[in-house]
Amino acid sequence: MGVVAENLRRKLYCVLVLFLCAGDAHAVLTIKITQGVESALPIAIVPFGLSEGTPPPPIEITQIISADLANSGRFAPLPERDLPAHPHDFAEINLRDWRTLGMETLVVGHLSAPVSGKYDIEFRLVDVYKGTQLAGYRISSPANQLRRAAHHISDLIYEKLTGIRGAFSTRIAYVTVLEKPGESKIYALQIADSDGHNPQTLLESPQPLLSPAWSPDGRRVAYVSFEGGKSSVYVQDVQSGSRKKVASSPGLNSAPSFSPDGGRLAMTLSKDGNAEIYVLHLLSGLLQRITNNAAIDTEPAWSPDGGRLAFTSDRGGGPQIYEVDVRGGRPQRLTFEGPYHARPVYSPDGRQIAMIHGERGAYRIAVLDRDTGSLRILTETRLDESPSFAPNGRMIIYATLGQKGTELAAVSVDGRVRQRLALQAGEVREPAWGPFSKR
Repeated sequence: MGVVAENLRRKLYCVLVLFLCAGDAHAVLTIKITQGVESALPIAIVPFGLSEGTPPPPIEITQIISADLANSGRFAPLPERDLPAHPHDFAEINLRDWRTLGMETLVVGHLSAPVSGKYDIEFRLVDVYKGTQLAGYRISSPANQLRRAAHHISDLIYEKLTGIRGAFSTRIAYVTVLEKPGESKIYALQIADSDGHNPQTLLESPQPLLSPAWSPDGRRVAYVSFEGGKSSVYVQDVQSGSRKKVASSPGLNSAPSFSPDGGRLAMTLSKDGNAEIYVLHLLSGLLQRITNNAAIDTEPAWSPDGGRLAFTSDRGGGPQIYEVDVRGGRPQRLTFEGPYHARPVYSPDGRQIAMIHGERGAYRIAVLDRDTGSLRILTETRLDESPSFAPNGRMIIYATLGQKGTELAAVSVDGRVRQRLALQAGEVREPAWGPFSKR
């Protein structure tokens, strides 16, 4: 093995070790907007009213909607204390009140409870200057699903006003580590709403957990576990918790990635002595070798059409991104600007590839434009890892170092919006943004 290959292998393992830190495995992630767009759209979201006889909901829906839109960085909701009035229907709106405040868009609505334990949410999106209703919806939700309903409303508003499908009702997967003084570390694979709420632990282990990857339907998560002191790849059903070990060859078993049809799993195996890219056909168990090179090939990612795999390789003398046809052929190098590129992931439309760009001791998130070949560095921190696109392709979530250790962050693909998602105590890493749910 050459020096470069050894350096890459050491880097890969150092990354694994670096992020194994203490944290509260069950706490809620909190989002902080660190940079938004200057032209954020002014919007007023009036607390929804209650029809006669409707019990107060267990959560304030409009606060969640307002937080979602504010967290996107593209909207500037009017603080509730500054609302000039509290209309709940279009007929109750005095447009002059809102025009005076410079509000362009207004959301009003109310809740009713025709069935015990279930709410009907009716809301309207109003163009203040035109004095017209842009959209009106009615959504039914059990009381215990109102947070999900609120995210759905945020998605509808976002799509109506931007033309882009909202991703507020999607989920993220990530790994936390709990370490108490005098006790061993506990690693937890968790999933949560995209805003960090409703965390659910899929697995706890005294051994490291790594590289969660969603299936396209959001029903399964693949990951790497070091249970038993060696790496293995598992696929776990999110709903039932049942799981299956799908790769446990001698050597390295890492970096699982579901194909767009959900039937195959690309991964890195070193069962023959060198790290290569393989594709496992989950139904038949057939294992297909994709690369065959003396270099280290790792971190495969599927193109949206399922025809190609991007991966990291040092075959050119340093870690760079390559792409290969799943049916075979010679890999093509994609990155040339800089000495280090790793962890590729395609955007949902396949027109961009996010990756880690390393130069002069700093590792940042960058995006490669497939049409122009240009590379754009999006982040300014020094140790960023694990980029993952939102299913609408507008944001990239990743792990980075914060003031208290590892935390999550997100950046828009144009670099104008930045978020931090941190646990109040502890650390979190290895994020993977889940798919859209079916409409």
